[in-house]
Amino acid sequence: MLCSRSLIALVFSVITTMMVTQCLAAQTESNITAPEGDQAASETPDREPLQPAASVETPSGEPPKTESGGAESGGAAEASPEVLAALQAGPRALSLAFRMAAKRATPSVVVLYAYGQNGDPGESSETEAPEDELPLLERAEIPTPPPAEEKLTGLGSGVIVSADGLIITNNHVITGATRVVVQLPDETRVDAKVVRGDPDSDVAMVRVEFPEPLDPISVGDSDKLEIGDWVLAIGSPFKLEATVSAGIISGKNRRLDRIRRSSMLQTDAAINPGNSGGALIDLDGKVVGISTAIATRSGFYQGVGFAIPINQARWIADELDRHGKVRRAAIGTTLVELKPRIAKQFNLEPYSGILVYQIINGSVAEQAGIEPQDVIVEFAGEQVRDSIGLQEAIERKPIGSKQPIVVRRKGKRVELTVELATVDDPTGQE
Repeated sequence: MLCSRSLIALVFSVITTMMVTQCLAAQTESNITAPEGDQAASETPDREPLQPAASVETPSGEPPKTESGGAESGGAAEASPEVLAALQAGPRALSLAFRMAAKRATPSVVVLYAYGQNGDPGESSETEAPEDELPLLERAEIPTPPPAEEKLTGLGSGVIVSADGLIITNNHVITGATRVVVQLPDETRVDAKVVRGDPDSDVAMVRVEFPEPLDPISVGDSDKLEIGDWVLAIGSPFKLEATVSAGIISGKNRRLDRIRRSSMLQTDAAINPGNSGGALIDLDGKVVGISTAIATRSGFYQGVGFAIPINQARWIADELDRHGKVRRAAIGTTLVELKPRIAKQFNLEPYSGILVYQIINGSVAEQAGIEPQDVIVEFAGEQVRDSIGLQEAIERKPIGSKQPIVVRRKGKRVELTVELATVDDPTGQE
């Protein structure tokens, strides 16, 4: 994390140095140009060479005198508005972008209080996390909860995604709760009417009824994120509501064993216990991820955090909201990514597609004519990127829909059509 921050500081330093150098050069040129009709200063032998004001010192330590006898008012930055603007342009522009993004998104991030879950508040594996464990962002300290007869057992964050009260959060924030209370940004508290979660993805949805429309966050496109993009994390770590931290996208398509159907964004934005279910936003103030887990040996932020991409989280939340469960499509195959070692075993080009390793008997893949050792190169008109991307593309398509699929078989391109079934019954008989 320190290395990335140092690199960012270095980039800004280089940019501002270049801008300042240009301004100083222009200023110096104007200073050494004599008034019209006079000889240029650079051609006058009895004058001292000009130096930038900031680098001039007198033996007595007094400010250097100008030709008119007055003391300089300061360095080049004070003497020239252009230099001052150059020094501040980069950092101020980034600061303004952060400020505006946080201002847009913060009113849509809420606090969630959960009651009735098994276990006591504060009992978390984070405080004594094994080196290889990736703890979910469970809370570490309990703020003052809403009055209730039940015992407060969990706390996290949530993101309002519709004006009629749909909120996305993490499943581990609300799982097993007998009551969930939502605290809005104005500190109004309201009981959730509907609470549903999906353990496989750690996504959950909460619905509240409120007399006035809520302020939904703008939803971005997480598929367009690239490594190095700036992001802000908004949540409620350690009793501190609406806390904003900054970082970048450090990695994509990360897999966590504790979340079976996960394709995570990695970020170095500071996220801590209490950020669970909070928003990861871009510089337009649009949510691009839902904060979910951290990799740590201390139980707290160590520069490696994970968020569920919003494209995945929104689809799952909508499934839970409309159908009460997540209906995932499938074709009934075991897929393997063609990494170099595996590609060599099958005499195939590395990363040339996704290898069909096994096919379930009677599955829709078998019915479509897909064979073991076929290499899937396209699905639904899109080129296949990796096994995770293919799995996500398949599961989000409507069950029962017919989708084109292109495979390469013994060096030849074969175009097929597959009718999508469900994960529970890949034969399509359900």
